[in-house]
Amino acid sequence: MTNTVTARGDDGHTHETACLNCGTTLVGSHCHACGQAAHVHRTLGAFFHDLLHGVFHFEGRIWHTLPQLAWQPGRLTRAYIDGQRVRYVSPLALFLFSVFLMFAVFHQTSGAAKWTFNPSPDGKSLAQARDEGEAKLAKLKAQRAQLVRDKQSTEAIDSAIDAQSTALVVIDSMAPSKDEIAGATVKSDIPIVSHLLETFRANPGLAMYKLQSYTYKYSWALIPISVPLLWLLFPFSRRYHLYDHTVFVTYSLCFMTLLSVVVMLAQSAGWRSAPILFLFVPPWHMYRQLRGTYALGRLGATWRTMALLVFAFVALLIFAAVVLAQTGGE
Repeated sequence: MTNTVTARGDDGHTHETACLNCGTTLVGSHCHACGQAAHVHRTLGAFFHDLLHGVFHFEGRIWHTLPQLAWQPGRLTRAYIDGQRVRYVSPLALFLFSVFLMFAVFHQTSGAAKWTFNPSPDGKSLAQARDEGEAKLAKLKAQRAQLVRDKQSTEAIDSAIDAQSTALVVIDSMAPSKDEIAGATVKSDIPIVSHLLETFRANPGLAMYKLQSYTYKYSWALIPISVPLLWLLFPFSRRYHLYDHTVFVTYSLCFMTLLSVVVMLAQSAGWRSAPILFLFVPPWHMYRQLRGTYALGRLGATWRTMALLVFAFVALLIFAAVVLAQTGGE
């Protein structure tokens, strides 16, 4: 084995002549035997650089990937499928990061929008939540009356009373009216839709709890759910295979997830009509990705975009059913 010089220079580099990993004599900037980089960094900055690179392969790839994902998704998808990958973040790595980012932003920006009655895994009904809310409101009002008698400030408790009153309004808006209870029934010719509607009608608190708790864990399931549906747009094609569809679906889900992040941040910044983006941006993005990935004409891309919108809705229904099928406990 060749002797190795590992002295550290002023720049934080090692200056070895043989690979520190396998001992092979170095020729160039990387070991041709094991692939490890030569002259490794030993600085604090290099440590965090390696952390980012190891987790997400930053190194400029993200800045090549995101603009193309947003504006030229078809070109990005086709390039990755054809093997041009060194400049781009892989679809799976980007998907995992996007999902993590979406839920981090959700919990930061939408925490106040969670169900105020805090439904528990055992399934608290609307009636139970309202009874508890009314009891808490009555207690707060009694405490306020005592503060008034004691000639103390009621500012803090007034805020609590307002918040609790708002919570009761939310609960009332979710509860079906007497006419609905007496005459309305939740039915659908599609079993999965009927099941979802019945689940939300019977116990919306538990349904929302499950969606919030399990969506992050099972988000990966959207990929295998969506790929067969996309295959239906190109049945028995010898040119395009399941791998192509998987890359397409994963990059598309990345974009939709990041779009959700943008909408949540825009709402948090005060743009209340931001959700309108969901009506226009997804069809436009699907159209561009279909044309670029599968070399389609305008007509072919248009009808497939419409079909893909329907398939996306079906995939979300299936995914919601999978999530709601989970038990409340771990």
